Amino acid sequence: MTPMEGRPRTRAVRLGPRSLAALCLVSAVGVAGFGWPLFADPSSQVAAHAQDAPWLFAGLLVLLVAVVMATISESGLGPKAVAMLGVLAATGAALRPIGAGTAGIEPMFFLMVLSGRVLGPGFGFVLGSVTMFSSALLTGGVGPWLPFQMLAMGWFTMGAGLLPGPDRLRGRGELALLAAYGFCAAFAYGTVMNLAGWPFMGALASNVAFDPHADVSANLARFLAYCLATSLGWDLGRAVVTVVLTLALGATLLKALRRATRRAAFETPVTFEPR
Repeated sequence: MTPMEGRPRTRAVRLGPRSLAALCLVSAVGVAGFGWPLFADPSSQVAAHAQDAPWLFAGLLVLLVAVVMATISESGLGPKAVAMLGVLAATGAALRPIGAGTAGIEPMFFLMVLSGRVLGPGFGFVLGSVTMFSSALLTGGVGPWLPFQMLAMGWFTMGAGLLPGPDRLRGRGELALLAAYGFCAAFAYGTVMNLAGWPFMGALASNVAFDPHADVSANLARFLAYCLATSLGWDLGRAVVTVVLTLALGATLLKALRRATRRAAFETPVTFEPR
């Protein structure tokens, strides 16, 4: 028996068929909500309602994210997993204000990467969404952008749970994989959030703002210029901080999360013996 075979296996929180269906639905709507400015035809009804569309998608995403979280909680999260969710979400929410407004110093992201890795994509999606919602209440960051942030952070954390080798890859190789994912996903998170906020600019900055009458290539050029001008430095800071914290603290935190997950035994039902 190899050392890996003798090690107790950490089981992620599983997703049922309904949870998968709900997650696919909200992701599809989310892709449309983020990407419509780049794909809407100038003559379409969506482009004609360019000022209303972000608000409509924000309202729709609030409902869909709530449905997905409820569905996953019903089918895959028992009392022990909910307790773990509360602890991690509170920790992540407390970490976010540490670097709020300071060059992308956001330590919350590395915790989401490690938690999603250990606890799986379903748990990761719920954790990312709940953490972003909780942190917004702490920092006063509640607005039409919040549903997009919740969905984007849900994707960010879920992606870590979909990385290969959850049961076999350990040590430096796993940390390198998580650091590389955190670096790339930090830029991806910033990019999709730029897409969510870009249509709200209107005519404030005509050379980089979304133009509902322009074609896809022109708007893509405007969007790239917008990203370079407004968020590249912030995204780079977020990515670097995520990598540094993952490499420095990842081994210890992964071990602690896996130990807590094994002891919680999420898939074992809670029973109460008569006194």
